[in-house]
Amino acid sequence: MNETITIKGARLHNLKNVSLSIPKDKLVVLTGLSGSGKSTLGFDILNKEGMRQYMESLGLVTDGLSKPQGMTITGLSPSISVDQHLTNHSPRSTVGTATEVFTYLRVLFARVGHRPCPACGKDVPPPIYEYAEDEIPNETNEVQSESSEDNFPCPHCGAPIPEMGMAYFSFNKPAGACPTCTGLGVVRQVVVSRMLDENKSIPENGIIWWDEFHINYYTQILQNASLYYGLDLNINTPIKEFTETQRDLILYGTQSTQFSRHFPNKKPPKTNAQGNFEGIVTNLLRRFDEHASNESYRAKLEPYFSTQTCPDCGGTRLRPESRLVTVNGKSIIEIARLPLNALYAWLKSLPPIFTAQENLIAGSILIDLDDRINRLLEVGVGYLTLERSSPSLSAGEAQRLRLASLLGSGLTGVLYVLDEPTIGLHQRDTQSLIRVLRRLRDLGNTVLVIEHDIEVMHAADYLIDIGPGAGKHGGEIVAAGSPEEVMRNKTSLTGQYLSGEKIVAVPRHRRMYNGRELFIHNACEHNLKNVTVSIPLRLLVAVTGVSGSGKSSLIFDVIDKALRKRLTNANTEPGKFDHIDGMDQIDKVITIDQEHIGRIPRSNAATYSDAFTAIREAFASMEEARWRKFSPRHFSFNVPGGRCERCEGTGVLTVKMHFLPDVEVRCPVCHGRRFTRETLAVKYGGFDISQILDMTVEEALTVFQDVPAAASRLKVMSDVGLGYLKLGQPATTLSGGEAQRVKLAKELGRKATGRTLYLLDEPTTGLHPDDTGRLLAVLQRLVDAGNSVLVVEHNLDLVKAADWVIDLGPEGGEAGGRLIAEGSPEQVANVNESFTGRYLRQLLR
Repeated sequence: MNETITIKGARLHNLKNVSLSIPKDKLVVLTGLSGSGKSTLGFDILNKEGMRQYMESLGLVTDGLSKPQGMTITGLSPSISVDQHLTNHSPRSTVGTATEVFTYLRVLFARVGHRPCPACGKDVPPPIYEYAEDEIPNETNEVQSESSEDNFPCPHCGAPIPEMGMAYFSFNKPAGACPTCTGLGVVRQVVVSRMLDENKSIPENGIIWWDEFHINYYTQILQNASLYYGLDLNINTPIKEFTETQRDLILYGTQSTQFSRHFPNKKPPKTNAQGNFEGIVTNLLRRFDEHASNESYRAKLEPYFSTQTCPDCGGTRLRPESRLVTVNGKSIIEIARLPLNALYAWLKSLPPIFTAQENLIAGSILIDLDDRINRLLEVGVGYLTLERSSPSLSAGEAQRLRLASLLGSGLTGVLYVLDEPTIGLHQRDTQSLIRVLRRLRDLGNTVLVIEHDIEVMHAADYLIDIGPGAGKHGGEIVAAGSPEEVMRNKTSLTGQYLSGEKIVAVPRHRRMYNGRELFIHNACEHNLKNVTVSIPLRLLVAVTGVSGSGKSSLIFDVIDKALRKRLTNANTEPGKFDHIDGMDQIDKVITIDQEHIGRIPRSNAATYSDAFTAIREAFASMEEARWRKFSPRHFSFNVPGGRCERCEGTGVLTVKMHFLPDVEVRCPVCHGRRFTRETLAVKYGGFDISQILDMTVEEALTVFQDVPAAASRLKVMSDVGLGYLKLGQPATTLSGGEAQRVKLAKELGRKATGRTLYLLDEPTTGLHPDDTGRLLAVLQRLVDAGNSVLVVEHNLDLVKAADWVIDLGPEGGEAGGRLIAEGSPEQVANVNESFTGRYLRQLLR
């Protein structure tokens, strides 16, 4: 049996003929500078080839997983990957449904839940049936319970009471979902004032989103409707002067109940010629529903809507009768709002108070719940609640939920590939995560972790450092062996940070508090407990604390939204607080989070940062382009003109594989080059536009050094550590940290006012310690220009370099949400209650 995974001659992307032996059944950490080739080796080679070999052994089609050319890999196991890409964007998915904890709770409430009798109001225990001890929730049980029409008598008054199976506690099934919001907890309403300019007539753009075509087209239909109903509608009258009937026609249309109530005995017109007008509100709602899977289209319509908590269920998602059922005095809604660590304690309290019969019924359910929740606590997400929406989770939180499920699988002989599982994790919790990784290893698996965290590197059985640089300067194995062996390798940059020979430096002089501040009074959103805190302006401020302590609630839900409401009249309501002083000192707020910069492959770093606009203009200025009468448009792959129309500028064609994932093949016309031959004939600096898109930011910077508009944007991308990125790399393939740094580069490329507040969410994600130092220099530049930078961050290398630190805690969830310490890093280091302070104390010695 092979004891190693052996790779020979790996040349994918920037890897330079890499040959390597990786010990199996070990915790292996793959590290190196951002862009050095770690993900290529871990995900594109080891993970994909592990999947391909396994599927091939089962006789399955592997067209989408081509065999790597020119390299050999032996000793591979079937692979499972856990990356940073959030795949669940459904508003119906929650932490509870994704982990199946809520599913088991639904069984618990269906079997032992009490409820009041609708006739006499007295407490009614559940009917007692015999259940198989090993019966677990499944779809068949749910369908049967949903379709059950059985009743049982109230033990007090004899009134019939309908049985409630587990489906009655699901907001994703008609039996349990609130009928008003269909189980979403919120209702979306059109804000009419955002669609109309009441002081204008329809031809004067009184209906804001109608252009000239829509005005001409719909005006005729409106006049037909006016004639049909005898409304005497004058379209040249300001909209504010319309009668109620005329407004209902414009807003809701001839088929709506709002309009037809005015003409109860008249049938609506059937054709446009008769006056069948849809109504602008009705039209908007229809288009929004029809494009449920098109996020970019829906985003264009979002400004016309407001989202409000459902007035009937109060955001709980369930029917009233389901909300009345309790176990030990608590409803399933109250339980779903408990942090997982509090839920764990509540479940432990049940057996002593249950009757012998209830313990017999609920015993196996409680054992399963205990096991599932304990694994979630182990991976450090005990502060999360079951009702937390899956799309709202950070990449690190989603990854740790997946890690918890892998712990429960009990698989052996597997290669696990994980991408920075410490993202968003406070240093206090890193050791717990390391124990989880070791447990996976001890089951008989190889655990390969791509990671920059020093503590995780020290815990590795085997450490591989790829470099020495990024992009074309990387792709080589600099060092491999135990952490001690890597530390002794003087050519390894990682080894120097591991040994402490190199560190991210603390500034010699910190900026002092200057009296300018945002002063937040009594912030109480989510778990914040009336936090009153001063945010100094024109400083680099780090907001830190253990996971779930309230950092994001304070910065993004309260401060960010409150400033946007004041500065731009944004339609999102800020989190709860009394008031904020000092907002007049800010004239612009820029929020840079880890949301992806595009969900379509056409978007890339060059287009998003606007560098590609200047590049296209440079190509259009060439003599060859002028002779061919080419404009910058001809050098865009997003519009017709110079692109290859066979693949519409993507360079690939998508082949539908029916029951298998779609496969992309190279375009047979342009051979993957995206553009026509005529377009490719135009050269700038000896390169065509396709070759430019295949360059890294660093390489393109050399080519366009004499084009200021392009060079300045490319330089900023290089400064934030993205010099290794290829200009044409699809935005969908960027990690959350890379996407954030692209956004940061775009904002840095703009002129700052000196009164701008930058809000950043863990900007060191995906950064090697050496890259963190470069990022810090960029952030310091922003502050030196008179701006304020507020960073939510766990990375202590950044926290110790800040001018001011705000620490929230002391724990996550309901045990957090308090201000623990504030001041310079040295001051916070002296606060004994602060977990952050304890670690800072060691770093600042």
